[in-house]
Amino acid sequence: MSTFDCLAIAPSVKQKLIKAGFREICELRSIPPTQLAREVGISPAVAVEVLEAVNANEPSQTQGSQPNESMIPTQLSMGLTPSLSQQFSQTANDMLNRQREVPNIVTFSQALDKLLGGGVHPSCLTEFCGIPGIGKTQVGMQLALDVQIPKVFGGVGGSAIYIDTEGSFMITRIKQMAEGVLAHLQELCTNPATPQAKKEAAAGLSVDSFLNNIHYYRVHDCIEQLALVHVLPSFIREQEKSTGTPVRLIVLDSVAFHFRHDFTDMAHRARLLQSFAQALQSMAAEFKLAVCVINQVTTKFKQNGQPFLAPALGDSWAHAVTHRIVLYMEAEQRLAFLYKSPSQANEIAPFRICGRGVRDIGKKRPRQEGQ
Repeated sequence: MSTFDCLAIAPSVKQKLIKAGFREICELRSIPPTQLAREVGISPAVAVEVLEAVNANEPSQTQGSQPNESMIPTQLSMGLTPSLSQQFSQTANDMLNRQREVPNIVTFSQALDKLLGGGVHPSCLTEFCGIPGIGKTQVGMQLALDVQIPKVFGGVGGSAIYIDTEGSFMITRIKQMAEGVLAHLQELCTNPATPQAKKEAAAGLSVDSFLNNIHYYRVHDCIEQLALVHVLPSFIREQEKSTGTPVRLIVLDSVAFHFRHDFTDMAHRARLLQSFAQALQSMAAEFKLAVCVINQVTTKFKQNGQPFLAPALGDSWAHAVTHRIVLYMEAEQRLAFLYKSPSQANEIAPFRICGRGVRDIGKKRPRQEGQ
């Protein structure tokens, strides 16, 4: 019997692991996927699957052993089953109170916030999709700033992780948007009736402080993207422990880029995509953070042959997201359509992208004759 028989991987892969000199499961726990792929002679995607199987393996098992029925009475006598029941069981009221602990993240567009039910929800995956240039990245960067608004202003008071797969994150642009957020908060404090706590909170903010609370990751291929979500939980814990500022938002811009280009086996892609979505959902639930996913669109065809645009990655990914917002342009106006939500009606909200960032459209000046 092989040491790796308890891992849910293909027999041929197990043979390659042994041939490459690996003898114990513990030898695989700290090796990067790219290195494992190179040493064993497997694809990077298969290496990720091996490491996921290693992580899923019960740590309480002795190396090379397999669970058997004789272990079950021992576990019951030790009280493990009741503790697990207590760990995963919760009441509906517990869920409601947990949801209230962290407020929604505003977008700086009241129309867009109303569409979403008060902003982007924590503990959920919210997807913004649309054609290139419609403002998806702008929304993601705006949220990375807005999540830092202090609690005295009704904000979340957290930090953000920004995962960039396309190289579309522009530091000059987000600096400009940070200046817009800072100016807005300072304007609120010009009112003589503004509480002192708000004035002190605004005085402690700066453009640098906004930028320092955005943790940026540039991933260049699908393997880096898959590996990153498995190391982020430890970073999130350490970040809150060392700074006292919890991570309350993950922006992924975009989820589709590498998954659309790095795969020819669609079934294999679907399995990895499902695992990736589960990792994001797990972090959202455990750390009470919001996950904002930027997605591309692709061209599909109806039965009559008429083409139409649809979010990329298919139905398997569509089921993973909690809220889906489609951004599009109509009559030179940016619009957001709430395509999917468990709590809000399917409606449309207008918004604009200006120098300060994402804002409401405001009132248009009447067109003068000759203009």
